[in-house]
Parts: sequence; structure tokens; C-alpha cells
Amino acid sequence: MPRPAADEYASFVGAYISLVDSEDIGATLESQLSQTLRLLGGVGGERALYRYEAGKWSVKEVVGHMSDTERVFSYRMLRVGRGDATPLPGFEQDDFVRGASFDSIPWEELVAEFEAVRRATLHLCRQFAPEAWLRRGTVNNAGISARALAYAIAGHELHHRGILTKSYSLA
Repeated sequence: MPRPAADEYASFVGAYISLVDSEDIGATLESQLSQTLRLLGGVGGERALYRYEAGKWSVKEVVGHMSDTERVFSYRMLRVGRGDATPLPGFEQDDFVRGASFDSIPWEELVAEFEAVRRATLHLCRQFAPEAWLRRGTVNNAGISARALAYAIAGHELHHRGILTKSYSLA
């Protein structure tokens, strides 16, 4: 599936899409799962509560945010791909993190949840017919295609994996 054209998404999603250098979004989403699980496998205990700066999310909160955001983006992709023209609202990521209490959830559960969410995304992607990827809807007052949402999922994960590697010194 070719990359989404610039008219298939708003600029706020473009930052994520630009991080994805593949034309095979299914393979990208699949390979990201093993790469991210490998990165997260070396974390646990107090390290999972680490914040690189006051006011920043902990490692647990970043991983929880990644799962929450993928759920939201996948839901949007489902709605758009199935042809639902109902405009979908945005969401406030900081409210989601504050409301989740990720730091009290065992690390292994957060990692397992991330894996489960990504596997659900992969199943959804495999179900889409070619025409479903091209369908467009409205998300957060902007037009977007189902395939742009798939690329945004991959780009969002790359964005946060980069932060975990650089700012949190995970490797």
C-alpha cells in the first residue's frame, strides 16, 4: 500500500507519518512490535518509574500512553475504513495519562497490554480491503484516510520509541 498523499491527513498527523519510511505499513507495524518489545524487555522495577525531568511522564506512563493512543487511532481507522462518516473528536493525551494511574500497574501488564493492542491493530489491518484504506473521514475537525491513520499509528510508536531511547536512555 503506497504512502498516504498529503491531502489525506492534517499537518498535526503529518509529523508522525513522516517518520515512517516504508511502503508496507503492515510489515512495519509487525516489525515494530518485536522491536518495541525488545526495548521494553530490559526495563522493570524502579527503572519503569523513571522520569528524565520533573513534570515528564514516567516510562510506565509513556508505554501506557502508547497503548491508549494506538487504541484511539485504531478505533478511528476502524470507523473511517468501514465508511462511517460521523465526525470523530480529538482526545487530550494528558487527561488520559492523569486518569490512568499507569505507575500503579505492574510493568509486565503494561508491556503485555501494548502487545495485545498492537496485535489487535494488526488483525484489523489484515481485514481491510484495498478500498477501505482509501476511505476518508473527519477526525479532530480534519479530513483523514484510513491508511493515513495506519501510518500515524506506526509513526506515533516510532516517535515514542525514539524518546524512550534518547531521553530515557533505554536501549
